[in-house]
Amino acid sequence: MARLTFPTPPGWLRRGPLREGAFRSSLHDERTAALIGTALGIAFTTAFLTGLISHELQLRHPPTWIPDRPVWIYRFTQGLHVASGLAAIPLLLAKLWTVYPRLFGWPPLSSIRHGLERLSILVLVAGAIFQLVTGLLNVIQWYPWAFAFVPTHYQVAWITVGALIVHIAVKAPAIARGYRRPAAQPPSEPAAEAAPAVAAAGEPVAEPSVAESTKPRFLAPRPGTVSRRSLLITTSAAVGVVTLTTVGQSVTWLRGIDLLAPRDPSVGPQGVPINRTAAQAGVQTTALDPGWQLEVDGPRPFQLTLAQLARLPQYEAVLPIACVEGWSVNGTWSGVRLRDLLDRAGAPTGADIRIVSFEKAGFYATTTMPREYARDPLTLLALRLGGQPLSVDHGYPARIIAPGRPGVLQTKWVQRIEVL
Repeated sequence: MARLTFPTPPGWLRRGPLREGAFRSSLHDERTAALIGTALGIAFTTAFLTGLISHELQLRHPPTWIPDRPVWIYRFTQGLHVASGLAAIPLLLAKLWTVYPRLFGWPPLSSIRHGLERLSILVLVAGAIFQLVTGLLNVIQWYPWAFAFVPTHYQVAWITVGALIVHIAVKAPAIARGYRRPAAQPPSEPAAEAAPAVAAAGEPVAEPSVAESTKPRFLAPRPGTVSRRSLLITTSAAVGVVTLTTVGQSVTWLRGIDLLAPRDPSVGPQGVPINRTAAQAGVQTTALDPGWQLEVDGPRPFQLTLAQLARLPQYEAVLPIACVEGWSVNGTWSGVRLRDLLDRAGAPTGADIRIVSFEKAGFYATTTMPREYARDPLTLLALRLGGQPLSVDHGYPARIIAPGRPGVLQTKWVQRIEVL
């Protein structure tokens, strides 16, 4: 492919990172970039695949390939999604530090292929930073932007993964060289970027051109610079610390060390955290109305008071509340099986249902439940948590709890159930 030509840069550019010998660390090399990049790729791939599961489950008709057993399946996948995303933060910082000298090479573009490569890297880095920053802010439920988080996060994920695939394809030779090079061997640059070779004794040495002298130089490391092993150990330690101090919000037996996690899974009304209180949802007065009746709309519609619901056959299930922010905890729920209510209303076995909450605002004030979940024997219209009536913040007088569903779809403050 034809190479592009650029004018010789002026002398004043040969300063800072463009000066001769600007980069003397042995860590800005292909082997270090390949090792850290592989770990980062694994983290991003894990976050992408588990994020797809969460997104698909929130569709009106989730795909049948996503199982609802074991009952903690979503708790596991979403906890892994958030954990891998947080682990990617120190990995991305280390990766960017390793490769940033490439930004200062001259010429900035050597060919059309090189330009496309740089464009893919720009998209990849911008997408990765966007995903990690917005994902982190979503974990702490802070949204300082005007766009909808869920669809935007989903769309940028596809763009970022596409750029990642292009980047891996383009850099495959460099990655292979990095893995083939022995760990103790000092880095070497491709011929186009290498420093001039030393001439044999008695032979003249050609002076580098101004353009060549402005390339980033990767010369012998200065004495006392950090070794590759130290960098990799430090990066691994950072990943371990971030993971261990945050994953306790999902892995409850580690909650004693979740120092950086925004949630303690044991703190909340009735021992279970909440994201949205009744006051925040504007339903406190309505939910506590003593005249509340559940409406079930089907071929044989009916209404039931809370006392009448309590006289129906009661069932108990130990099911997790697992939220998209990554926290989750098991609860012992009891109430009426949803499929018993549907049978009483004469609902066809293949019918989906719509659940309407007293909450008027928000994306999940009304949710659709596919038939597979509606007919599951563990899906309850829960009236109690831990043997006690639901607190108003947990959805009193009644809420939905089902296996394998995101917490945002476990509708609280149920007003009506409609057979579709």
